[in-house]
Amino acid sequence: MPPRTLFDKVWAAHEVVPETADTPAVLYIDLHLVHEVTSPQAFGVLRSLGLKVRRPERTLATMDHSTPTRSDQVFGRVPITLDAAAKQVEQLERNAREFGIELFALRDERRGIVHVIGPELGATQPGMTIVCGDSHTSTHGAFGALAFGIGTTEVGHVFATQCLLQRKPRTCAIEIEGALPPGVTAKDLILAIIGRIGVGGGTGQVLEYRGSTVRALSMEERMTVCNMSIEAGARAGMIAPDDTTFAYLEGRDRAPRGAAFQAAVARWRALAGDPGARFDATVTIDATRLEPMITYGTNPGMVVPIGAAVPAAGGDAVRDKALRYMGFKGGEALLGKPVNVVFIGSCTNGRLEDLKAAARILAGRKVAPGVRLLVVPGSQAVKRAAEQAGLDAIFKSAGADWRESGCSMCLGMNGDTVEAGQYSLSTSNRNFEGRQGIGARTLLASPLTAAASAVRGHIADPRELL
Repeated sequence: MPPRTLFDKVWAAHEVVPETADTPAVLYIDLHLVHEVTSPQAFGVLRSLGLKVRRPERTLATMDHSTPTRSDQVFGRVPITLDAAAKQVEQLERNAREFGIELFALRDERRGIVHVIGPELGATQPGMTIVCGDSHTSTHGAFGALAFGIGTTEVGHVFATQCLLQRKPRTCAIEIEGALPPGVTAKDLILAIIGRIGVGGGTGQVLEYRGSTVRALSMEERMTVCNMSIEAGARAGMIAPDDTTFAYLEGRDRAPRGAAFQAAVARWRALAGDPGARFDATVTIDATRLEPMITYGTNPGMVVPIGAAVPAAGGDAVRDKALRYMGFKGGEALLGKPVNVVFIGSCTNGRLEDLKAAARILAGRKVAPGVRLLVVPGSQAVKRAAEQAGLDAIFKSAGADWRESGCSMCLGMNGDTVEAGQYSLSTSNRNFEGRQGIGARTLLASPLTAAASAVRGHIADPRELL
């Protein structure tokens, strides 16, 4: 057998029927994650056809996108403000009961963003195939899983068959070497990669992140990198499992235990790509040359080092439209530009390490007058851990609004929005027009940059406050 990549090994282990020139492959799915926004229509199709969920024990549902983050709404002291959100929450509760799906409901202490709770429970494991009706399912690839988002119709297919029709993607190795400089984070790394290859640079590919830089990342940092693979157009992002992976999983609720865990580790070690395995493309990155990054436009590929000027449109109609929407001109410095709102959270940067990073900057400081800082943990477990570590006290003392878990201001469909024309510096993953509210202007950056900018009241280099 020729040398195989990590992706090749996982794909081959789940290929029920190989693809042909005329038909895609049939791929078995180990774990189907579900939330309240992309599932109602799929459940409706099952109901109309008289079908059941094929493997309910391999299906896990949570509420995250539409859920409010204000405690009084979460715990029922007042109704959920948005009628559409309330209906989606109620619908998922009904569907989960009817079809026998495990659900972390609104007040469940295990609830959180779907791509945060899978790993923290140990439900996400190396070598799995994982799907969800959400594009940032690529997060789970940090564990050596093949994980990708699917559409609502495909959600119904997986419900009914536990399989999915897929064309085999190509592969691209992202080779990253060297230590990240002080103040440069995993979020800066993935933004730099997207800036390098573009928002279409990964189209039709699975990206495998490799090299000494990647091996030195924590699991939470690896999740941040894989999370934004989709923003480069990739089908998925993957990192080979290693001792860091195994240490993270050991003892978690849904991970194997005892001898079963040791046997699993032996299997997981074998997933790493074989020496000499070939990729369809390779990109090399020197991590030692990276700086804190920030976006200036309306897709994540419009990104520059924080000290750089806004690039001129140069006759590019898309870039020109983006600059007009953002209110920027080519040649302007981003440093010092005022911000109105700062959001720290999302499935990209709402984990405990992200909150600790922000707290390093905010400790003993105050949010600048006129700036709204919203801090939203990625899960209720993250919220409890942050409070046990005293992080909530740091945030509140600084003047931040500390919330219950949820997707929150990442996508502005749950009551947490940015007003038209306001600038939001966000640790989330997308800066599309209207993503955080109609007319909102979003700049993506790391938790360190977000916290520093909240303190300064304008776009700030976090290295000045560390």
